[in-house]
Amino acid sequence: MDFSQVLAEKTDSIIDKWIAAVRKDRRIESADDLSYTGIKDHIPDVLKAMVTVLSKSHDNDIKSMVTASFQHGAIRAEQGFDPAEIAREYHLLRTVIFDALQSDLLVGTPVQIIRSMRLIDAIIDEAIARCFKSYVEERLRDLQQLHSSLTLHNEELTRLMSANQEYLSQLAHELKHPLTSIIGYSDLFLRQERRKTRLKGTSVNLEHIERVLRNGRQLLHLINDVLELSRYDAGQIKLQLAPTDVRELINNVCEMLEPLAGGKNLKIVVDCDRVPKELLTDAFQFQQIVTNLISNAIRYTEAGTVIIMCQVLENQRWAIAVSDTGIGIAPENQAQIFEPYFRVSASDRPYLPDSTGLGLAIVSRLVKLLQGQINLVSEVGVGSTFTVILPLKVKM
Repeated sequence: MDFSQVLAEKTDSIIDKWIAAVRKDRRIESADDLSYTGIKDHIPDVLKAMVTVLSKSHDNDIKSMVTASFQHGAIRAEQGFDPAEIAREYHLLRTVIFDALQSDLLVGTPVQIIRSMRLIDAIIDEAIARCFKSYVEERLRDLQQLHSSLTLHNEELTRLMSANQEYLSQLAHELKHPLTSIIGYSDLFLRQERRKTRLKGTSVNLEHIERVLRNGRQLLHLINDVLELSRYDAGQIKLQLAPTDVRELINNVCEMLEPLAGGKNLKIVVDCDRVPKELLTDAFQFQQIVTNLISNAIRYTEAGTVIIMCQVLENQRWAIAVSDTGIGIAPENQAQIFEPYFRVSASDRPYLPDSTGLGLAIVSRLVKLLQGQINLVSEVGVGSTFTVILPLKVKM
């Protein structure tokens, strides 16, 4: 029985049935707007490879027969397919082929049947592997282009920061929304790739995708900080005062930052039971102050403890102090620490890559907005303590 001849005769029928199955399958939504030719793509070449291999007396050289699948993956990437949809395509192709050949296979000998099924499976598996390889490479090219674009924008923003605040604020607004979209889709693709690390070669590519996400998030963080600083300097931040459970708010921030501290084996200690349960303040602005101070403490501390302590003072005031056992700040730098874009570096290392130099500048402005003051005590190699003193009731 020459199954290669049977497959050759039924190729057109198999393609028609496969395209109908793809259109009908709700798990392949990306094919909804494609034409017959757009869906068919290089699948006829895969079937031609099967015909060629099945006609041979030996099972060699399968890889050279499915080179068309390499282009198939790149085209599917351009068409917006996700990996699950492509895998589903090949699953349907396998099913349609065996359904079409079933009656003919059954009249062959057991050896013929086993050989033919094994070869068909091998060709489809090889086609899938090549398809996903080209798909990942196409996606990585897109992500590398985004990475280059983000890097250029980052350099441009840095150059403009001290030149034209108004223009920079407008530029940041323009960049914020597309950057959010870029990061969202990059994150989606990263999660898809993590689910497919069992495929050959895909786990190596995760490093490139994660690099794009890190740069994108860093740039978006920078833009958000610039916008926050611009809003304050323009007097656009209006207080929304309400009774606030500051103890719960501080605990929530610590829980949010716990993974960051845990990654460096740092211990976070909170002692804020001595302040009233509710204080009149702007919860959102206060949360930004606490988040910036604690994340800064974690960022500049390699070992030891971060302590958050609260206490009530005289004259209807209270204080929150954030202490760390980090690199500390030299006396000559302490006067500049609250200036925009000033960053602390240790003698044995450059600036931290995720530092924008805006966090403490924002904190000092928000503290002033909440009618308070901020003090710093620090020693190089020992650590730093930032103390924020606020009224128990902020006035409008």
